[in-house]
Formats: sequence, structure tokens, C-alpha cells
Amino acid sequence: MNTIIFANGVVENPELLTSILKSGEFLIAADGGLRHIRKLGLTPDLVIGDLDSVTEDDLKWIFENRIETRKFPKEKDQTDLELALQAAVNRGGDPIIVVGALGGRIDQTLTNIYLLLMPELQSVDVRFDDGHEEVYLVQNYTEVNGKKGDTVSLLPLLSPARGIKTKGLRYPLRDEILFPERSCGVSNEMKSNKAEISLKSGLLLCVHTRKLRGK
Repeated sequence: MNTIIFANGVVENPELLTSILKSGEFLIAADGGLRHIRKLGLTPDLVIGDLDSVTEDDLKWIFENRIETRKFPKEKDQTDLELALQAAVNRGGDPIIVVGALGGRIDQTLTNIYLLLMPELQSVDVRFDDGHEEVYLVQNYTEVNGKKGDTVSLLPLLSPARGIKTKGLRYPLRDEILFPERSCGVSNEMKSNKAEISLKSGLLLCVHTRKLRGK
């Protein structure tokens, strides 16, 4: 049951979200992510967070539409997105697509990326995707489905990623190691509509940037 979470980050090209939204069965607004949902003319199934980024008009709209709301204290240990991810996992959402998790404050962006390491998510397909760029963890193997010319960056998290092999990328990796303190894995390029990535140990953050039409 696909779940789409809207976080309170940047959504630069909402027109690119069409295919993502078609796949959604359950829509969650993580606090201020409600603004993106309302601009798209959609209604969430759940609003969650401390609601400090929700306006009075939003609250009235939520009440009038009888939307389930889970309000938490502002002084809490989790971000609104973490709460939303936990709610998605608890309802059995897989895959989980998060829109608006990137951009804006660098501390929030980095925190969101590290949320992908949550133990609750280890067996769940979770992707940050705004239609232009998708970001997700690779632990053993993945296929990147896109188009020739798309950019693919592979960034090791926490420790070196070892035994990396790729197919379908302009600069192939053949049983190689990527180190967090080095930039070797940045800005590779897809040679066709599919690329394959595997590794023996460690974690990779895959950043797939789709080539926009006309660019």
C-alpha cells in the first residue's frame, strides 16, 4: 500500500509530481507539508506533527474536511517527518515516497537524509522524490530506472562502501571502494534507461537526478 508523505521542504516543480501522485494510496502531511498538498488541490488522509507551521485557515480546512490529525507538543524529540515516517510504517506503507524532504535549511535536509537509517525503515522501500530528483539507500543491489543522460551520484554513508559494481553508467565501478571523505562517486551518468548497482558491504546513498525535458 503506497504511502506519500509531504514534508515542509522545497518543491520547486510541482508539475513533475503527476506520476508520483498517481501511485499514492495514503497521503500524509507532515505539518507544514500541508501547504504543498493544498496547492495541488489534494486532501491528506492524515496530518501529523506539532502543527506550528499550519495556519488558522489550514486548521479550519482540516476540521471542515474531517481529516485525521495527530498533534504533538512543539518541544519533542522527533521532527515532524520522523513522526510521519513512523506512522507510515505502522500502517504498513511500502513503498513510502517523501516529497519536500530536501532543500531549504541544510540541517533539516541532512537530518531528513539520516532518517533513512531508522531501524524501522530497514526492510521498507523509502525514497525522497520530487519528480526531478530521487534519493534512497542502497544496501545490496538496486536498479535505477530513468533515461540516458540522467545523473547518478553514489555517496557512502557513515563508513566506506566496498565491493561496488555498476552497469549502465558512463564511469563503471568494478569491485571498488567509495569513501565518505572522498568525492569519487559524484556525478556519474546513465548510458541507457537502466543502471544496476551492487555492493558487498556498507551503505550507499543513491541520488538520481532526472534530466529535465529540453535541458
